Amino acid sequence: MSITSPPINKCFIPFVGSIDQYSLPIEFTYPFSYEPHPLCSLAAIELQQFLEKQTKWEHNFGLGENIKSPPIGKMFGILVVRNKNGQLGYLRAFSGDLFGNNNTTTFVPPVNNPEKTSQIYELAKTEVAEINSRIEVLEKNPDTIELEKLLRDLEQRSSLELCKYKETMRLDKKSRKDIRESKKQSISPEDFKKLCEQLAKESCQNKFHFKHLKEHWLKKISDSEENLNIAQKELTCLNKRRRDILSGLQELVLNQYQFLNILGELKGIDGIFMEEDALKAPAGSGNCAAPKLLQYAFKNELIPLAMAEFWWGASPKSAVRNHTHFYPSCKSRCRPILGHMLKGMRVAPNPLLQNAGASTKIEIIHEDEELLVINKPSGLLSVPGKTILDSVATRLKKRYPFCTGPLIVHRLDQCTSGIMLIAKSKKSYDHLQQQFVKRTIKKSYIAQLNGKVDKDKGIIDLPLRVDLDNRPYQLVCYEHGKSAITHYKVLKRDGSKTRIQFTPITGRTHQLRVHSAHVKGLHAPIVGDTLYGTRAGRLHLHANWIKFIHPISEEDISFEVLPPF
Repeated sequence: MSITSPPINKCFIPFVGSIDQYSLPIEFTYPFSYEPHPLCSLAAIELQQFLEKQTKWEHNFGLGENIKSPPIGKMFGILVVRNKNGQLGYLRAFSGDLFGNNNTTTFVPPVNNPEKTSQIYELAKTEVAEINSRIEVLEKNPDTIELEKLLRDLEQRSSLELCKYKETMRLDKKSRKDIRESKKQSISPEDFKKLCEQLAKESCQNKFHFKHLKEHWLKKISDSEENLNIAQKELTCLNKRRRDILSGLQELVLNQYQFLNILGELKGIDGIFMEEDALKAPAGSGNCAAPKLLQYAFKNELIPLAMAEFWWGASPKSAVRNHTHFYPSCKSRCRPILGHMLKGMRVAPNPLLQNAGASTKIEIIHEDEELLVINKPSGLLSVPGKTILDSVATRLKKRYPFCTGPLIVHRLDQCTSGIMLIAKSKKSYDHLQQQFVKRTIKKSYIAQLNGKVDKDKGIIDLPLRVDLDNRPYQLVCYEHGKSAITHYKVLKRDGSKTRIQFTPITGRTHQLRVHSAHVKGLHAPIVGDTLYGTRAGRLHLHANWIKFIHPISEEDISFEVLPPF
C-alpha cells in the first residue's frame, strides 16, 4: 500500500471547544522534564477520545481488543501550534508505526520519505537475494566441505599428539629428577656431574623434538588453511559484498533523516549524533513522536507553542508506562535530535539544573562525638551533582571541617525526605557501612500512593537495572537486573490515595518508586513522582524510621521522624 503525506488541512486540527480561557505558553516545553500545558492536556484528551473510537485499527494496544496479536502500547504526541492565519490548533503523532504503517489519515507523516526508503530496500533486496543463493550453493560444495573436514581433523590430531608428547616430557622430567636424587649420595661427585650433563642433554633433546613436532603440525595446518581459503575465495568475496551492500543501505536510509529547526537549518541524523560523540544513532532514532511533530510544523510554517507525549495501551513488562500518563521524550534517541530542532526557540529551562533545595534547612535529630542523625529535606541532594554542588555532604563538610573520613554513609534521592546517618570519623563510617552491607540496619519509609492498593500487606520482588537508553530511569529486568525486594503495609486508604509503609530489604536506585508504579508491583505511583508518575509539589516519600547499632557503644538505637505530608 502506497503511503503519502496527508494534506496540511488534515494534520492541523483546530480545538473542538472554546479555548479563550487558556493563556498561551511563554516558553516552549522542555521535552525531558515538564508539566503538560493545559492546552496540551486538552489536545491529549481530544486525541484519546479519537483513539477510543478507532475500531478498524488492527493494532492491539492491550485495552481489551479481541485481537490475536500481542498487546503493544505506544507513545502518542501532541504539538500545539499556530498557523499562518493566527489560528490555534494541534498536530498529533505516534512513535514508530502502527500495524506496519508509518502514517494514518490525520497523523503527521514520518521524517523520512517512506516511498524512497522502500525503493532503496527493494533495490538492495534483489542483489542480496542473489548473493544469498550463491552463498548457499558454495557452502554446500562437497570439495569445500571435505577441505573443512580435513582442517578440523588436522587440528584435532595436532592437539592430541602435542598433548601426548607433553605428557611424555613430564614423565621423563620426573624420571630424571628421581635419578638425580637417588644417585646424588651413591656415586662420586665427578660421576654425578657427568650424569647431570647427560640428563640435561636428554631434556634438551625432548624440547628440540617437541619444537619440531609443533612446527610440523603448524605447517600442515597452514597448508590446509591455504587450500581452504583458495576454495572459499568466492565465498569470502560474496560475504564482503553483502556486508558492503547492507552497510551502504543503512547509510542511504539514514540520509533520509534530515531534521529542520525554526531557523531553517537542515541537519542529517549522522551529523547530529557525531556532534554528540556517538558512533552511530540508536535504532529507531527519528521515528519518535516529538521529532515527527516538530519536523511537520517547520516544513508547513506552523509555530510550535507546547508539546506533550502520553502512553496509550497496556503497560510494558520492563519500563513503567501507564495508560494515558504523560512522559518525557527519550534521551538516547531524542535528546541529540531535539537539541538541534529546538535551536533558535525560547525553551523552558531544564528543572534538573535548578537547585530545588537551595532554601531548605537540614534538621539535626541526634548528635554525638561519632555520628549525626539528620532529617534531609526534599529537594536537597545527598551528595554534589554534576551541575549542583549544594548538598547534604557539602553543607555538613563546611559545618564539621575536622571530621575524618566520608561523612555520607548512605543516600536518599533528591526528592525524598527523611532520616540519614552521618559519620564523623572513618571508624564510625566503616562500622555503619558494614551494617548496611550485612543488612542489619533496619529502615522504613512512608509514602502516599496515587492509586488504591487492595492487599493490606505483601512483598514486591522485582529485579532492577538502569535503562541504558534513558538514564536515570530504572527497568524491571529478570535477565540482567539486580535483586530488589520490598515489604509493604497499607496504613490508610483515602479514596483513590493509599498511605503505605515500605520496608526495603535491598537498596536499589529508585527501588520504592518503581516497585510502587510498575504494573507488576503495586501499579500505583508515589504522589509527586515526576519520573514514574505525575507532578504534585513534591515526592510524597519519606524515610521515617531507622534502627542500627551505635559504632562505639554497640547499643541498638532507633529514631523516627514523621512525614511532612
